[in-house]
Amino acid sequence: MKRQAIYALCTSLMISALPAMAGSDVEPQSEGVIRKIDAARGKVSIAHGEIANLKMPPMTMTFTARDAAMLKGFKEGDKVRFRAAEVKGNLTVVGIEAAK
Repeated sequence: MKRQAIYALCTSLMISALPAMAGSDVEPQSEGVIRKIDAARGKVSIAHGEIANLKMPPMTMTFTARDAAMLKGFKEGDKVRFRAAEVKGNLTVVGIEAAK
């Protein structure tokens, strides 16, 4: 295979992998406080500061969790650091951890 063809194939593969990488550490962390958890629906309401990558000012809003299991161990009132992204048209928490 010629170098150009290999380069084109590699570039194509990397670009197709980008959506799967969303939430890995691409989005900046935001801080907030959990206001409500609906584990059955995989939803979490967070009073948060600015979310720069979504151009969102501080507010309280409900997000879909990328995986409902990521909400286990959290409760209302917990301070958290989280990453949010728009995934398939939904504002989604793609990473969350307890704030220290």
